[in-house]
Amino acid sequence: MDDSMKLVNRMIWRVYGPAGKWKRFLCGLFVCMLVLGRAGGAVCAAKETEELRLYATGAVLMDGESGRVLYGRNADEPMAMASTTKIMTCILVLESVDGNEVAQVSSYAASQPQVKLNVRKGEEYRVEDLLYSLMLESHNDSAVVLAEHVGGKEQDSGDNIADAGSRTPEESKCAVGAFAEKMNEKAKELGLTQTFFVTPNGLDGAVEWTNEKGETIRKEHMTTATELARIMRYCILESPKAAEFLKITGTAHYSFSANRRFFSCSNHNAFLQMMEGMISGKTGFTNKAGYCYVGALKRDGKVLVVALLACGWPNHKTYKWSDTRTLMNYGLEKFEKRNITEGSREYYDKILKPIPVEGGRCENPEERAYVTPVVFEKPEENQCTEVLMREEEQVVRKCYLKQTLRAPVYAGSVVGKVDYCIGDEVWRQDLLVIEETVLREDFLWHLERLLETFLL
Repeated sequence: MDDSMKLVNRMIWRVYGPAGKWKRFLCGLFVCMLVLGRAGGAVCAAKETEELRLYATGAVLMDGESGRVLYGRNADEPMAMASTTKIMTCILVLESVDGNEVAQVSSYAASQPQVKLNVRKGEEYRVEDLLYSLMLESHNDSAVVLAEHVGGKEQDSGDNIADAGSRTPEESKCAVGAFAEKMNEKAKELGLTQTFFVTPNGLDGAVEWTNEKGETIRKEHMTTATELARIMRYCILESPKAAEFLKITGTAHYSFSANRRFFSCSNHNAFLQMMEGMISGKTGFTNKAGYCYVGALKRDGKVLVVALLACGWPNHKTYKWSDTRTLMNYGLEKFEKRNITEGSREYYDKILKPIPVEGGRCENPEERAYVTPVVFEKPEENQCTEVLMREEEQVVRKCYLKQTLRAPVYAGSVVGKVDYCIGDEVWRQDLLVIEETVLREDFLWHLERLLETFLL
């Protein structure tokens, strides 16, 4: 008990006597006010540490290396994502085709709305040049040219996308639709359940179809702040084309010539120059989505990813920069990288004790058979060793280990696991296995032991 509460107790003791009821009433009122005041202060302090002043409707700050969400607001609410879509378009094109391939422009691609490179039907462009156009200037027509180039190869017809100039708008839409399917397949590979792509450039769209039950299904082009951050994490760290992605999105200016025309692209991700350590990012806007942004920073041994959805509408274009700075600073100041396996050896020395095997064969029939489990660490790429954590957070190990076994048991059998938890989330799991086989006792085995005893 602290000094202030001790003082209150002494006051209560003094007034409980012949002094009168009114003193007891006033003292009780004083105590209530004090307790409520202390509780209210605690609530306010907690709110200040958990709530950041942000403009975005949906926001996430993610530990890029572990994938842990460090801060979220409406983090799992599906919303329109505008041109932040193009990070998925870019990484898929990089993974699917060579940058020196030539993509031809269809009439459908040339008809895309602003912002655009102003490509013309029948023109040909290097894929790499179009990727810079896509990510620096956010050109909508470049996105469709690239989508047709890759999606055309996915179609059953086997038509070469080099003939895009002769495609009808419907044929072009089919090629773009094949690319959208590829985007959605990648989303599923990444474990994303709330993300759905309709367009390669992020323009708002929806698709409808009838399922086997005759029900009409309608899905809109959208994602969540968490899943958008997860896509960026894949682009900058996990994809085999991460280096190429970072090179393109980190370029300030890019120029190229094609079709007797000269083009110059400037990166609209102004935050690259606003904060030390920024390595990538993509802006976006539609009337439905509002201003959106996804960006990544590498500094002080940390990789941080920010995703913002519905971060203001016209006349509030700078809100996304303010929110990004707030979240990045929060991650830099409040979180430190910690090894969650620290102290594991001492922990396992305590818990890994011999387990009795009921009905198991033993060299001495009068004794009981035992096996001792060992730690089997899963492949490192599927495990977290270092995670960004706040100072007050702790790693809790939860052990699930069988207390007895029944023969037969075989070498390599899993007999338990240890989960490494931060709060309610499991960030690492070690399996506990046995390295020896213990067969079951039976009549023949006992007979053999008996004969051995007599013969000896």
